[in-house]
Amino acid sequence: MNNRIKDLQDAIEPVRQQIINHKVYTAIKSLEDLKIFMEYHVYAVWDFMSLLKSLQNGLTCTSVPWFPKGSADTRHLINEIVVGEESDVDEHGRRISHFELYLEAMKQCGADTSKIEAFIAHLEKNNNLKEAFHFARVPAEAQQFVQFTFDTIESSKDYLQAAVFTFGREDLIPAMFLSIIKEIHNDFPEEVSIFKYYIERHIEVDGDHHSNLALQMTEHLCGDDELNWREAQAMSVKSLEHRIGLWNGIYKRLIEKEEPVSGA
Repeated sequence: MNNRIKDLQDAIEPVRQQIINHKVYTAIKSLEDLKIFMEYHVYAVWDFMSLLKSLQNGLTCTSVPWFPKGSADTRHLINEIVVGEESDVDEHGRRISHFELYLEAMKQCGADTSKIEAFIAHLEKNNNLKEAFHFARVPAEAQQFVQFTFDTIESSKDYLQAAVFTFGREDLIPAMFLSIIKEIHNDFPEEVSIFKYYIERHIEVDGDHHSNLALQMTEHLCGDDELNWREAQAMSVKSLEHRIGLWNGIYKRLIEKEEPVSGA
């Protein structure tokens, strides 16, 4: 492994462990809890796709006429990840993006998809992120998470986008969470089968093959520039901190749900 990659991984590991050991996972005890989790987390699934496509736009030629752009190695790496994320397969072998699969999982278990759908529809029509947040009444923690992602995109620095994609977004699902999902699935197999598949598929594809591709991509883009690596580390930490903020918001919502009504 490249020493710079290892140094970056070592630097972000304390923050990464805070996510892996976050109390939000153990707070998910029922199907209703899982619905709340998904209604927040879906924004991270969506903006992950936006970050991915921004990388593809920056590292490859996506316009006509076509011209060779950048390194063929990085073109290969990002295009392979895009294929897997944008046109994977569901449990029946049908082609689908991971975001669309997540929406199907939400609908199967009865989670509310109206806010994320309203957010996307408004954004597609008006191309104004803050207006879309307000229109769809997106939870504050999800707003902050998505805003950071788009600030990263708007930096137009491919190596920073790659670092956030690689170290801030991939390989963050602990085994404990999968165990919790399996337990809920045992009780509600008809409501949770798609989400269980999504999580298992995410671990299989994103946590292994895509993570390795993303590491190679970040290494290519940061190169031998010391400043690039320092900025990549700082942005990776910020990305993980925003994930903690999102998890804190979900945890707070789950705890509030359990609190007894005053005077009852």
